[in-house]
Amino acid sequence: MTTRTALVTGAAGFIGSHLVDRLHAQGYTVLGVDNLIRGHRRNLAEAEKHPGFRLLEEDLSQYPRCLEAVRAAAPGPIDIIWHMAANSDIAAGVADPDVDLTHTFLTTHNSLRIARALKIPRFAFASSSAVYGDHPSVLTEDTGPLFPISNYGAMKLASEGLISAALESFLEQVWIFRFPNVVGNRATHGIIYDLIHKLKRTRAELEVLGDGTQSKPYLHVSELLEAMLLSREKATQRLNYFNVGVAGQEDATTVRGIAERVISVVSPGTPIRFTGGKKGWTGDVPKFRYSTAKIQGLGWKPQLTSDQAIERAVREIAAELMS
Repeated sequence: MTTRTALVTGAAGFIGSHLVDRLHAQGYTVLGVDNLIRGHRRNLAEAEKHPGFRLLEEDLSQYPRCLEAVRAAAPGPIDIIWHMAANSDIAAGVADPDVDLTHTFLTTHNSLRIARALKIPRFAFASSSAVYGDHPSVLTEDTGPLFPISNYGAMKLASEGLISAALESFLEQVWIFRFPNVVGNRATHGIIYDLIHKLKRTRAELEVLGDGTQSKPYLHVSELLEAMLLSREKATQRLNYFNVGVAGQEDATTVRGIAERVISVVSPGTPIRFTGGKKGWTGDVPKFRYSTAKIQGLGWKPQLTSDQAIERAVREIAAELMS
């Protein structure tokens, strides 16, 4: 039996590290790339015990060096690139547009250049609900026109365009996954992570951005991985693109609800102070509704509601950060 090799960018990050573990379970040899700006080697503790894993500490924005590192380390032909690397701090990208240009768009551009140079035929991409912008209707994969309101969303949408063009030119098959808000252990960012860090600094009060009414669907990382890997096997078009999220269009969790859950687990009795306003920051989409009918058509459906995903993730992240 021939062993398949996958290249995972952002391999030491939140989602990337979970993906590495799941690919190993499927029998893949995995070559990871990460600049460790937000990723952590501790996320790869299990992966680094695996003989079929190697992490390259490289910056994808530096194309020639990264290409040569991948070329030298690859044990043979690479079957697929799973491109998970990106800036995950939307507010930072608003403050400095170069952040997303470099770490969200250029990493995609250079991952595609690596695919072309090494004749890697398949490409799977971690996109985002942020590509839709602040849209009033239920978001389906064919919702449009798309007008992102953050640099992060704009660079994810531009990346989708690059991938589509590469499919016309040299790739054989593509999967694009538009993530919702994903939560779970090994988090490197996100509302639960941020709130727990605030409580580590002080328990006098918990500052929460916005007015607490922001309401979004949250998906646990374990279920996201199931959706992605199932789609990789069952979605057989040349261009495959999916919303991934909780099962119900109306299933969402408020920021107030998340803050209250974090307090109940980490610091019971701590008062909440909301900063006010409908948005937590410039570029924040305070509410959206996702249709996942397309990916459910492949036979995937999450088992956890948004509230249940938050409940599980709060306990997981608190156990990691408060120990």
